[in-house]
Amino acid sequence: MIKRFIDRVLGRGQRGSTGGGVEPTRYGSVEHKIDPRDLSEAATRTCEQLQRAGYKAFIVGGAVRDLLLGRHPKDFDVATDATPEEVRGVFRRSRIIGRRFRLVHVMYGQETIEVSTFRSAHVASSDEESANTDEHGRLLRDNVYGTQADDAIRRDFTMNALFYDPAAEEIWDYTDGVKDIARKCVVMIGDPEARYREDPVRMLRAARLAGKLGFTIDAATEKPIPLLKPLLANVPEARLFDEMLKLLLSGHALACIEKLRSLGLHTLLLPSLEEILNAPESRVFATLALQRTDERINDDRGVSPAFLFAALFWFPMCTRATQLVANGERPLTALHQAMDDVLDTQRKTLAIPRRFDGSIKELWLAQPRFLQQSRGKAFRLLTHPRFRACYDFFALRAEAGDASLDIAAWWERYQYADDPAREAMLLPDDGPKKKRRRRPKSTNTSATVAVPPTEAG
Repeated sequence: MIKRFIDRVLGRGQRGSTGGGVEPTRYGSVEHKIDPRDLSEAATRTCEQLQRAGYKAFIVGGAVRDLLLGRHPKDFDVATDATPEEVRGVFRRSRIIGRRFRLVHVMYGQETIEVSTFRSAHVASSDEESANTDEHGRLLRDNVYGTQADDAIRRDFTMNALFYDPAAEEIWDYTDGVKDIARKCVVMIGDPEARYREDPVRMLRAARLAGKLGFTIDAATEKPIPLLKPLLANVPEARLFDEMLKLLLSGHALACIEKLRSLGLHTLLLPSLEEILNAPESRVFATLALQRTDERINDDRGVSPAFLFAALFWFPMCTRATQLVANGERPLTALHQAMDDVLDTQRKTLAIPRRFDGSIKELWLAQPRFLQQSRGKAFRLLTHPRFRACYDFFALRAEAGDASLDIAAWWERYQYADDPAREAMLLPDDGPKKKRRRRPKSTNTSATVAVPPTEAG
């Protein structure tokens, strides 16, 4: 029974699996063509120092995958057979972090290299099996050290299980990851159903990798997703948010969203997304927001998650506000209530941190103010602390056909004009003038001032 359980967890006999003692396929520099100049100097030095100390050390995971694809990795991780305490002993500027599974951060100036010890998939004995998985098979604990081969097969996809030795300029491949990258295919290591039950977030990762890299998902890897996607409801909302943020900030958010949608995973993360993508106006705006986000990330410009969420939920918020006004609410009250309703509904599945609420609401509340181009109102909006973000949101709406292009162009000129030019651009205030409230006349001929009585000494 235990042997069958081990075989199922490790996926022995499945595509991309390997057993103990299996030697990796090694690829030399002539075959993989990775240029050492594309490596992080800090990661290379980390491997070299660990190897000089007598340990194995490799650059591992997504960095190797990206190097094979000719991309520039943003992060470099290192895996070793040294324990965290041993790694800490090699590097003076390092610290051990983590509780569930301890890692070591090795610091080189502004760059930090994350070093992990080889570990294996935790296989429980019969009396502790229930303590390591929940009732759906989700893995709750896997903090067990292992061999390099163990470390390869406990990873999620074959393309992420590659080890690169910068000293020998060799790739070590235990799971045919190099071949899967060559054929542009996302392949799960082991039995896909068992691996998804261990960690349902792997379904989202499959969609993200396929969308980001332009890969297909292996048929066996994709097959269990329709059956197992409800398991995502058991994943903590905060973890789902982290994974969704990686997807939206991948530089290929639009492709990733489309992949999520094709797999039927999108409504489990963003309940209103189907409604947004089905309505022509909201689809154009959301698609444009995702495209602009991708462009900024690929140009190494900063992006605001709050701005992107504000764009995605703009039309659902407007729809909700319209419903509330139709039910008799005042427009401003309806707007505030709609903002809270939409964000609270979304938070039930995706734990968007409340620190984003203020920024999202500021963007939304500023939109009607761009229609006011008179003297005092225009200047007050221009001095808003987040004017530029609010204007960018309005300009994006205009580009999508949801706001006036003429007004967006007016604000573009107004914000950069000098004072005389601004004065000439202002429109007359044709709104109703507020009546000044007069103070009632006192019936006494002299004013009286109330003075608190003094205490008798």
